[in-house]
Amino acid sequence: MDSLLCAVTVLKILVINTGSSSIKYQLLDMKEQQVLVSGLAEKIGETTSILTHKKILANKKNRTKIKEERICNHRDGLIQITGLLVDPEYGAIRDKSEISAIGHRIVHGGEAFISPTIITEKVIEAIKKNIPLAPLHNSPNLTGIEVAMSIFPNSRHAAVFDTAFHQTIPPKAFLYALPYDLYKKERIRRYGFHGTSHSYVAERCADYLNRPLKELNLITIHLGNGASIAAVKNGECIDTSMGMTPLAGLVMGTRCGDLDPAIPLFLADHLKMSLKEIDRLLNKESGLKGICGANDMREVIEKKNKGDNLAKTAMEIYCYRIKKYIGAYFAVLGDLDALIFTAGIGENAPDIRKGCCSGLIRLGIEIDNTKNYQPGKGLREISPSAGEVKVLIIPTNEELQIALETRKVTACWSKGSGFAENPNL
Repeated sequence: MDSLLCAVTVLKILVINTGSSSIKYQLLDMKEQQVLVSGLAEKIGETTSILTHKKILANKKNRTKIKEERICNHRDGLIQITGLLVDPEYGAIRDKSEISAIGHRIVHGGEAFISPTIITEKVIEAIKKNIPLAPLHNSPNLTGIEVAMSIFPNSRHAAVFDTAFHQTIPPKAFLYALPYDLYKKERIRRYGFHGTSHSYVAERCADYLNRPLKELNLITIHLGNGASIAAVKNGECIDTSMGMTPLAGLVMGTRCGDLDPAIPLFLADHLKMSLKEIDRLLNKESGLKGICGANDMREVIEKKNKGDNLAKTAMEIYCYRIKKYIGAYFAVLGDLDALIFTAGIGENAPDIRKGCCSGLIRLGIEIDNTKNYQPGKGLREISPSAGEVKVLIIPTNEELQIALETRKVTACWSKGSGFAENPNL
C-alpha cells in the first residue's frame, strides 16, 4: 500500500515527554497539523501535584483546567490525562481508541538509533542500555513508554530520539582525543542533543527556500535555557556543540558550556568539592546565572538595560561563544546557504541575534536592523534582501516534529511486522 495512502489513517497522535516527576503532552490532529489539547502534569509522587490541561479552541484561545491533587505515579498521571482527553468539556476525542499513535520523546538513543523507530521489546532493551548515558532522562522516558503501552495497547507507539539527527556526524567530529578503548568499551563520544528541533527548523528552511534539504548547507542555532548549534551539510548534521552530555558547547541559562577540563580537578583539589557538588555547580549554578545571577535572558537583558555591568558581560560572553561556533562551522561547511535562529531566545531576543552576527559580513552573514527589531511571529527573514546568506528566524515545534516522525514511521506498520525497526538492533 502506498505510504501516503496509509498516512491518512494516522489522524490523531498523542506526543508524550515523560520526566522523572512530570508528563508533558500534546494531542494533535495530523490532518490539519493542529494541536487539539496540551498539558503538563508536575510534581508526580509528591503530596500535592499539579495537572494543567488546555483545550485549544477554534478562535485560538484555550479552555484551561487545573487540578491540584496528588498524582501517585506516572500511571495515575496518564490515567488522569486520558480522562481529560475524552472529557466532554475539556477533551477533543470521544474515546481513547481515536488516538492512532503515540510518539515518545526519548533523550538518548546512543549509536543504536539513527532515526525514529517503532517501539518493540528490542527497542526497549536498547533504550535501557543507554540509561548510563542519560540516567536522569532515559529511565523516566522508559517509564512513560511502559505506562502508555499498558493504557493504550491498541495504539501504535514510536520512539523519537533527541540524539538521532546528529548520528550522521563523522568520527573526526564525534571522537574525543581520549584512549580509543574508552569509546569502544564505554561509548564515550559526542552525541549532541536538541536534534528534534534542529531537524524541524532545517526542514522548514528547505520549504521556505523551495530547495531540497539535501542541497543545503545550514547552521541551526537553538537558543533556549539550554542552547546548541549544529552544522548541516547537504541536509545532514556533520557537527554539533553539545557533547556526550548537554553540558558542552554554548553558554546556557545555568550550564557553563565548553570548559577547561582541568577546572573540575582544581575545584576538587583546592576547594575540596565533591563530584556531586561540582556537577551541580556546572549544570545548575553556572552559565548566565553564574555570571550575573539570572538565568532567564529576559531578566538578563532588563538588568543590562538598567546598567548592570555583569549582565552586560554575561550577554557579551553568550554572543561571543555563539559567534565563535558560527565561524568554526562556516569553516567546516565551506559554504553557507542559511543561518537559522530558533527557540525562546533565538526567536525573541533581537539584541542577541545582532550580537551573534555582528562583524561577520566577510562571511556573507549580515542582519538588517529594521527587520531584526520588527516584532513578528512565525518564520521571517532578517538578512538584507541582497544578502549572500539568508538569516532566518524559524520558530521550533518539537512536538509537531515528533508527531510528524511518528506518523511517518507508523503509517503502514502493522503490529508484529517489524516495519521501521532499526536494523542496528
